[in-house]
Amino acid sequence: MSTGTATPGALSPGVIRLDPASLRIKRFSALTTMTLPLIGTAGAVYFLWAGMYTATDLWLFGAMYFVHMFGITVGFHRYLAHKAFKTSPAFEAVLVVAGSMGAQGPLMFWVTTHRRHHRFSDRDGDPHSPNLHGRTFKERLHGLWYAHMPWMLSPESSKWTVFGPDVLRNRRLMYYHRTYPVWVLAGLLAPALIGFAVEGTAMSALTGLVFGGLARIFVANQAAWCVGSVCHAFGGRPFDNEDRSANNWPVALLTFGEGLQNNHHAFPGSYRHGVTWWEPDLSGWLVAGLGRLGVVWSLRGPDKAAIARRKERRQRTTAA
Repeated sequence: MSTGTATPGALSPGVIRLDPASLRIKRFSALTTMTLPLIGTAGAVYFLWAGMYTATDLWLFGAMYFVHMFGITVGFHRYLAHKAFKTSPAFEAVLVVAGSMGAQGPLMFWVTTHRRHHRFSDRDGDPHSPNLHGRTFKERLHGLWYAHMPWMLSPESSKWTVFGPDVLRNRRLMYYHRTYPVWVLAGLLAPALIGFAVEGTAMSALTGLVFGGLARIFVANQAAWCVGSVCHAFGGRPFDNEDRSANNWPVALLTFGEGLQNNHHAFPGSYRHGVTWWEPDLSGWLVAGLGRLGVVWSLRGPDKAAIARRKERRQRTTAA
């Protein structure tokens, strides 16, 4: 299990260093994604404190949070990054548009970064491991913070031809990649327009934008980013994955099952992250339901024997 410090200046296979212009674009995009939703969340807190909100705003926050998390966890993660199931072009569009509304970057950035994370999990080359910055308390705290947000400002990038050649060849998916800003904007305008349609005032459009748009992005993404930081530092480890991935139930509840990272790293191609019925994996349950309806098919997942074998390996390693 590698928890050493990354080698300064060294680039892992498939990792490139961005030119100055591309780095400026990347950092501007990342900082915008970090700061604007934070400002919107401050506005939401003020509106709540002042009583300047309606039930519609709260429903919009909840509904858009569901769309956001469903798009990221089922669309970008389990469908695009891991090919855990198949679906039609129409439902693929729903998944990819919903994921793009999450404002976590265009789909090629998301997919290639995530596949790179799996290839180098908690080793040199992992884009957001909290375990590569030293062993002292201060260094571990710095690593945890870096893995949560600042990693997005790194001058390094995942090479598309290495980590996403299948997506790169798919013209339909590349269309959604190129039009990413449109879908982020749609994710902000939709709650504003719905708020205006329901309540009929300009103020309701503003609060709809704040609650269903900006605050939703901030809260959902903070929860999602905990998967790469908190879930590689704290939690249970029923499987020996030769990394520090862990199952963290509070994060799993907030992220529809993504917080079950140890399970996921044991079976990365599985459509479900819960390996028992009681583990909180809303996305896995939703995919299973969609499978029964015929909306998705060819669902991949380990059987009970495969799960038992992986757990036995953990027990043997612990005993040794």
